[in-house]
Amino acid sequence: MTFHCKNYDISNDSCKRLHGECIPGRRGCVLEGRVALSEELEQRIAELDLKKEQEETA
Repeated sequence: MTFHCKNYDISNDSCKRLHGECIPGRRGCVLEGRVALSEELEQRIAELDLKKEQEETA
C-alpha cells in the first residue's frame, strides 16, 4: 500500500481495526470518505459487501 495507517498490520497485510483484509476506504475504515478510490478498490469493496450479504442470508 502507498499510505500509512496506524491500523495496518504489515506482517499480515490486514486491518487491525476491522480484523480482516485491508481495503482502504471500505466501510469502517478510517480513510472512508476521505480519499478518492480507484475502480479496483471500489470493485473489491463491492465484492466484500456482496460476500457479507450472502453470509447473512445463508
